[in-house]
Amino acid sequence: MEHVIIIGSGPAGFTAAIYAARANLKPVLVASSVETGGELMNTTDVENYPGFPEGIMGPDLMARMQQQAERFGTEVLYDDATSLDLTGPVKKVTLGSGKTLEAHSLIYATGSAPRKIGIEGETRLSGYGVSYCATCDGFFFRDKTIAVVGGGDSAMEEATFLTKFASKVYVIHRREELRASKIMQERAFANEKIEFLWNSEVADILGEDAVSAVVLRNTIDGEEREVALDGVFVAIGNDPRVHLVHGQLELTPEGTVHVDGRSSRTNVPGVFAAGDVIDPTYRQAVTAAGTGTVAALDVEHYLASLGDAGAPDPEEAAIDGLPEVE
Repeated sequence: MEHVIIIGSGPAGFTAAIYAARANLKPVLVASSVETGGELMNTTDVENYPGFPEGIMGPDLMARMQQQAERFGTEVLYDDATSLDLTGPVKKVTLGSGKTLEAHSLIYATGSAPRKIGIEGETRLSGYGVSYCATCDGFFFRDKTIAVVGGGDSAMEEATFLTKFASKVYVIHRREELRASKIMQERAFANEKIEFLWNSEVADILGEDAVSAVVLRNTIDGEEREVALDGVFVAIGNDPRVHLVHGQLELTPEGTVHVDGRSSRTNVPGVFAAGDVIDPTYRQAVTAAGTGTVAALDVEHYLASLGDAGAPDPEEAAIDGLPEVE
């Protein structure tokens, strides 16, 4: 029986693991069988995370978080949580390997997944010119003409990064002004390889074996036109990964996990949530890390309330030189 299981390996999950491990809770973190680190693994320069004045690559930041969590005793499992049973005092996690984990508490920090346009050509050509990750696939579009769909910070970051490879980058946006932060807008506007296609939405993506063009629909007059392209990068937002907790945890109207005020407490005792899966607004690495801290502290207090059943051994904590749960 574990003290706490953490589902998710982004900034929220690893920060929760750091705090829980330092409290001698010996957390087990279920990362992924494919890729650990969450959405920051698909990010280039992270310039706004405190403590890195020169910036840091997203994968490097996540590697450091994992090293810190493991230093204090976090066990990282490279497996996938396929189902959860959150009823009763013992929380059960079934893994892709078939193994079942049990714990007194659980932190749900699964983050969010890239949102899709929702058109046939996008699905059919995904992996054949349609991508959701510039850092993963940008190299394959050297000297090509490509487009980024979106108008937020992620879209501007993707577009700017892709100019390192592509000869031309269109930014397709539904409106006539961007939602991105001022600094991200300025960088994109100043890049001579980037051209903006305003008041446009993608009606279709064309191509047999690979992307050859997009059909754009004017959002004002409805007129359609084709633009020849070699690739399309979709950056229109993300949706919280809540598929494992449907019917078990209360969700908000935005589809995120509902928590009690500024805490991480869900409607199920012993289950806590953190990161983008509870945040439809800010969705920053630093805010996710902050909620991971909250979740770990809430878990400490919850386990302490269980008495001997949930608390770590005080003598063991003293030997390890780590703080006891009060």
